[in-house]
This record gives sequence, structure tokens and C-alpha cells, in this order.
Amino acid sequence: QVQLVESGGGLVQPGGSLRLSCAASGIIFSIYNMGWYRQAPGKQRELVARITTSGSTMYADSVKGRFTISRDNAKNTMYLQMNSLKFEDTAVYYCNLGSNTWGQGTQVTVSS
Repeated sequence: QVQLVESGGGLVQPGGSLRLSCAASGIIFSIYNMGWYRQAPGKQRELVARITTSGSTMYADSVKGRFTISRDNAKNTMYLQMNSLKFEDTAVYYCNLGSNTWGQGTQVTVSS
């Protein structure tokens, strides 16, 4: 059974930082492209960042320069380092494996 478990979310002040983790099990982690998506209340789920099997990355314009996606194949884990957080970053953040597999999400709330 494929399982993705996100962690690291929480409450942070504007300008603060947070690191999200996505731990995968039941798969050969290294052969899949992966990504982070987020969904705010009343809004559609949107792409935040993706990383390929070879380590190539891409980012939504809204997070470029602030967020960094990475993966550690030896640990079957993907990360999202989030810096300079803004109110509009508040959302549930989801881990995506390949194209069809999702984690349960972790809440990120940016508030003063």
C-alpha cells in the first residue's frame, strides 16, 4: 500500500519559516516525480512546486524565491522549505506522488 504522510505544518508569523516533510512508504520512491500542492478555504488546489526523479525543480510564481523543494531518496522523503511566509500562504499543503497519489495534507497558518 502506498502511503504519503505530511508533517511540519503549524502556526507561524508573517516573515517566518517552516519546513514541511512528506514521508513515503510502499513505493520505490526514487522513480517518481513528486510535488507540493496547496488548497486554501474556498479556493481550488494549486501547484506550489514539483521535483523530478533527477532533481529538476519548478515553482509557482507566487512562491519563487521563497520556497525550496527537495527530496532525499535514501530517506523516502520530500521537503518544502518555506521562508518569508505571507498571509496568503495559509492553506492545507498536500504531497503528491507521480500524478494520482496524495497525502492527507498538513495545515499551514500564517497569522500575526
